[in-house]
Amino acid sequence: MKPGRIVPASFYARDTELVAREMLGMLLQYRTERGTASGMIVETEAYVGEHDAACHAAAGLTTRTAPLYERAGIAYVYFIYGMYWCFNAVTRPSGQPSAALVRAIEPVEGIDLMRRRRPHARRDRDLTNGPGKLCMALGITGGVNGQSLQRGSLVIRDYAAISDSAVAVTPRIGIRHAADWPLRWLVRDNEFVSRG
Repeated sequence: MKPGRIVPASFYARDTELVAREMLGMLLQYRTERGTASGMIVETEAYVGEHDAACHAAAGLTTRTAPLYERAGIAYVYFIYGMYWCFNAVTRPSGQPSAALVRAIEPVEGIDLMRRRRPHARRDRDLTNGPGKLCMALGITGGVNGQSLQRGSLVIRDYAAISDSAVAVTPRIGIRHAADWPLRWLVRDNEFVSRG
């Protein structure tokens, strides 16, 4: 299957829940000096603004959260646990801070490069089955934070259509606040979905 067009900014300028669902089946692709790696998005979570205690915007506008307040269709990449980067696509119009977190991808391109970046992954399904893992496998770091997802080295492309019957919706995982909100979308029975 060949990657399609780069998803336009207008795709992201909608309700975060809708964007997170429709990102399933799209291709997350990153070009670096070491090569290009990509994967089909199989799991996402929505973080929906200042009223969402699990969203970074709950802290208000800070240096860290500034990209969330900017235009839709840019990258929000942050560091957690002092060791992992996490990638989000900023959603909704400017001033409505929210984003869709990509939690897992199914490797498509550059799998050997992913293996070199994640040498301790025992199986290929362990390369990208978590938000920190996929960023390591693709080489995504904070250097792309705030960059356009239409014109830079990190893009999301049309790829595969995922039917509603193939999608499960669950509460978000790995968080303490608003943990019961059903804002996690995943492709059923896909081995690359994260645990939880």
